[in-house]
Amino acid sequence: MNRDQIKGSIKDAAGKIQRKFGQMSGNNRQEARGTVTQAEGKTQSTAGDVKDGFEKASDSVKDTLKR
Repeated sequence: MNRDQIKGSIKDAAGKIQRKFGQMSGNNRQEARGTVTQAEGKTQSTAGDVKDGFEKASDSVKDTLKR
């Protein structure tokens, strides 16, 4: 797991909590902010997944070239 995956997961969870709090309190602005934070977290986590995939592919190519 890389830094983006971890930070993205945390931001996603925080956004989910913020969104639910906004729903429960009837605060549409808070709910919208939570939705945005959650989307940012998911995007960051996905970027981390892509980055991790490239690193693994790069390592695989390096190992193949060493042979």
